[in-house]
Amino acid sequence: MLNQSISPRVTPPTTVASAFPPASSSQGLPSPSLAKQADDNAITPLLDGAPMEWSEEGVVFLHWCLLEEVNQLADPTAPLDEKFDILRWVFTEPEKDAKPFSFVSCLRVVGCSPLSPVAYCGLVDTEAIRDYIRNSLWAWFRAALERYPEWVRDVFIRNPLWIESRLAKNPQWINEQIKRMAVTGDLFN
Repeated sequence: MLNQSISPRVTPPTTVASAFPPASSSQGLPSPSLAKQADDNAITPLLDGAPMEWSEEGVVFLHWCLLEEVNQLADPTAPLDEKFDILRWVFTEPEKDAKPFSFVSCLRVVGCSPLSPVAYCGLVDTEAIRDYIRNSLWAWFRAALERYPEWVRDVFIRNPLWIESRLAKNPQWINEQIKRMAVTGDLFN
């Protein structure tokens, strides 16, 4: 079972820059043997259908893997539907923050566990991390939208929630519309 107690080395909350290094940095990333062990012992389901036993280290590593998904927001090649899923997870309703595997819970577990694949940093300021993400979103989405036709960029800028609702129903919606436009020349035919 995951030890919920916080290390006696508790420090004041830190900001995103000092808490989790950028994905391109080798500092703070787990060793390949730790990743292999987590894959072998914690993430691979049992073939016989019996309940899976998780080690504490495997649970901490899973929290870290979920946080690593946030890096896709800055990746211009990541699919837009996945970016929207990540944003819903990061900016979920406050009453869900205390739930297991929520964004807040993942930050707490990874920041405070001695089994974390990153160096101990203690409690981090969740709102500072959310603010950093919020303030970076338009630049990240602009970079991601550069690979799409101009009409996709225009629709996204005018009504991102409409695009998000279409992608939630069908992750291939934009690709289908681009193909349709190439054939018919009219998006609304």
